[in-house]
Amino acid sequence: MQNPIGIISMQFARPFTRADLPYFAKARDLGFDFVELLVPEPDDDLSPADVRRAAEDAGIFTVLAARVNPQRSIASEDESARQGGLDYLRRCVDVASEMGASVVGGPLYGEPMVFAGRPPLPRTDDDIAARAERTVEGFRAVAPHAEAAGITLAVEALNRFETDILSTTRQACEVVDAVDNPAFKLMLDTFHMNMEERSIPDAIRMAGPRIAHFQANENHRGHPGTGHVDWPAVMRALARAGYAGPISLEPFRRDDDRVALPIAHWRPPHEDESAKLRAGLGLVRNALALAEVDQ
Repeated sequence: MQNPIGIISMQFARPFTRADLPYFAKARDLGFDFVELLVPEPDDDLSPADVRRAAEDAGIFTVLAARVNPQRSIASEDESARQGGLDYLRRCVDVASEMGASVVGGPLYGEPMVFAGRPPLPRTDDDIAARAERTVEGFRAVAPHAEAAGITLAVEALNRFETDILSTTRQACEVVDAVDNPAFKLMLDTFHMNMEERSIPDAIRMAGPRIAHFQANENHRGHPGTGHVDWPAVMRALARAGYAGPISLEPFRRDDDRVALPIAHWRPPHEDESAKLRAGLGLVRNALALAEVDQ
């Protein structure tokens, strides 16, 4: 059986609210198996029970993406921010359990950089070691909660412009191995890997059984097939790594090329992108099928 393929909720609406739950059926009709949602905030118009019911009615499932920030950072020097990070990750697990989702992914360590308004800072060797230690300790503290709930936390490496904690697959693997809990694995995103890895397929094979979630994104964040990512090679690497988990598509739309236009954020769709989404899905499915034949 091929990997289930899903779509990020923001491809339909931003923000995603209770009124947007009918898009689950649209995702199913386009051929997707799941929808990846941001973990709802307590004051969002989106309850876990409503999401679970809508997903079940549509015959799909959900995957969650954490919303970290500097006040939710297990790597922070600030004790209140570290506690905020621990509390938030435990809450993510509880929400996933309520919602029927089995994976919570993303840069779970916190500490977002430029896009969150935090500029990169010089660090001493001691500072770097301390931040790494706090990161591992934080994940070790929350992983048993995830394990008890049957939820997998999947930590994501982001490119160097978005974080200074984990930017490469090797770094993420090192942290996963240090935490050493079956409920703590990693999430890979080809958009970030395109910037940070010498070879995306080699990095995938290195990660191997540590992978719990995979985002198939073009080098420029467009729809799969419109950039230069070698999808047959990527999917062969996933197959050889033994990965059978979810794969999601997360294209950012760039439909306006004006100079000085801010594009480093989500924007709602202004056109029906069904054909583009269906084509990207078909490309990834075909590459997966070829990978299985090539095994």
